[in-house]
Amino acid sequence: MLAALEADLDRRFGNDTRVVTADGPETALGRLAGLAARAEPVALLIADERMAGMTGVEFLGRAHALHPRAKRILLVERDYRAANPIVPAMMLGQIDYHLVKPWHTERGLYPAVSEFMASWTRSETEGFTLFRVAAPENSARGHEIRDLLTRFDAPFRFHPAESARGAALLRDAGRPASRQPTVVRHDGRVLVDPTNGELIEAVGGCTRVGTHVYDVAIVGAGPAGLSAAVYAASDGLDTIVLERQVSGGQASSSSRIRNVPGFTWGIGGNDLSYRACEQAWLLGANLVFAREAASLNVSGAERIVGLGDGQAVAARTVVLATGVTWRRLRIPALERLVGAGVFYGAAMSEAQAMRGRHVCVVGGGNSAGQATAHLARHAESVTVLVRGDSLSRSMSDYLIAELSALDNVTVRTGVDLIDGEGEEQLRAVVVRDRSSGKLERLPAAGLFVLIGAEPHTEWLDGAVARDERGFVLTGSDLDPDDDSTSWPLERPPAILETSLPGVFATGDVRHGSVKRVTTAMGEGATAVHLVHEHLDRGLDAVDEVGPATAALPRS
Repeated sequence: MLAALEADLDRRFGNDTRVVTADGPETALGRLAGLAARAEPVALLIADERMAGMTGVEFLGRAHALHPRAKRILLVERDYRAANPIVPAMMLGQIDYHLVKPWHTERGLYPAVSEFMASWTRSETEGFTLFRVAAPENSARGHEIRDLLTRFDAPFRFHPAESARGAALLRDAGRPASRQPTVVRHDGRVLVDPTNGELIEAVGGCTRVGTHVYDVAIVGAGPAGLSAAVYAASDGLDTIVLERQVSGGQASSSSRIRNVPGFTWGIGGNDLSYRACEQAWLLGANLVFAREAASLNVSGAERIVGLGDGQAVAARTVVLATGVTWRRLRIPALERLVGAGVFYGAAMSEAQAMRGRHVCVVGGGNSAGQATAHLARHAESVTVLVRGDSLSRSMSDYLIAELSALDNVTVRTGVDLIDGEGEEQLRAVVVRDRSSGKLERLPAAGLFVLIGAEPHTEWLDGAVARDERGFVLTGSDLDPDDDSTSWPLERPPAILETSLPGVFATGDVRHGSVKRVTTAMGEGATAVHLVHEHLDRGLDAVDEVGPATAALPRS
């Protein structure tokens, strides 16, 4: 089997990689130690589940200590019992992938190994660089640019302006000693302190809206909005997606989402949003970035989405999918250091900058767990700060198990983050034990905040009914006896319909939502079905909105 595997791998990947095999785990560990001594990178480690002297999981654990960046693949017999040892091994982060024996080269081995190699290449090599960025290391705007490029999946290389490479980049760009963030595209185009819109256009994204009336305007390009865009465009609806930043929503901050059906080994949040964007675009949706919705009005049968720059988009229906934003700490010492060691989300874009440093993660949900697992690959240590007394109520079991298996991760429960230290760069955080009141100073070069979310709905004030926290009320949550949440028509509202007929809410922005990626995507698809029902009413929809909405501002 070993010779067959070597031949199959060499046939497809031999031109770009060197395939090294060993007959037995001890021999293999000796060869891996030699490669580590010569600083030769190893991309993949493949081991059989059953070997003489140790299990495949044990071997991969020892091999991973020699080559911690390598992806680990376990060869297993086909066995779908829950007791199969690969299930806990995957949950505990002891392996990254599995392959079933016997393998089919074209349908099994080659596609899988190609995916694994691509994943390793993205994380370990610079490869093609679309942009080079120079900015002061502690520049908040420099961090925002890196985060935007990461979320847009645009390959870039960052150099602190104070470094030799940063100074050379600025000098070549004609900006010597500049403290403004400077971005140089691969073709030599120089962008000095660019706006988000200028960056997105440089990547190839669209920031311009059309002037005609669309069938549906989708506000927000997270999982719910992108799912709605895919289904609306595939159904032939004239569709526009308006996103105030870039696509992905909170899901884009997750390095790997393990529980999305159909993705055996999980999928990164950025990758998921990139694929959905490409799919929606290829189906005919108009995706417009860096355009923030500022108002929602009514004009006859049209719904008018006003934009921050004074422009407006007219559509016959609207799907609200604006999601939520990370709740702020509101601790002055830490808010002053946002982008200079303090980050809301952003674990993907800043992880490599934390290499060899001590960092803290605030939060006890899945997003915090995924950020911690990703940061642990780079940082010397990661301390998770949790207000509650355990993670079990807020984090998935597989993530709890994965964090418990990481030697450089410490979970501190029952603590409050109360202060921070640092002038131009975060140096430490101060926490208080909730039971004893004892204060403790924790050195930290990075603080990643993922403490829950607040809906981005202030722009909907006076347009649709919301609950006391700002989440949009839909369907049966609209109270006919409450003037502030009343429904103006004789027919009942559809399940995702807001208090304004023809306007639907999906995903995390909706009151009572489940807060799961796949649920948000399902709601996006359901909303398109409801859009069709609304449009099918035809002329009746023109007169739907009667006196109950007469107080709404008109375009």
